[in-house]
Amino acid sequence: MTKVITYREMTDEELNAAITEAGETLFNLKMQQTLGQLENKARIREVRRDIARIQTILTERSQTEGDA
Repeated sequence: MTKVITYREMTDEELNAAITEAGETLFNLKMQQTLGQLENKARIREVRRDIARIQTILTERSQTEGDA
């Protein structure tokens, strides 16, 4: 399964928890980068995209609720 499908199956509460966790992960990765300890620099990009995916799904859901 792709990440998008997995995220779409989650509830809003689970998505909000996932976005919080991803934000903490991003912060930790940036700290590691600053300290010169980061081995996989592409991981920052992955986490940023995950956050964007989750935010997009939440936005779509809120717009759908407004239409109904």
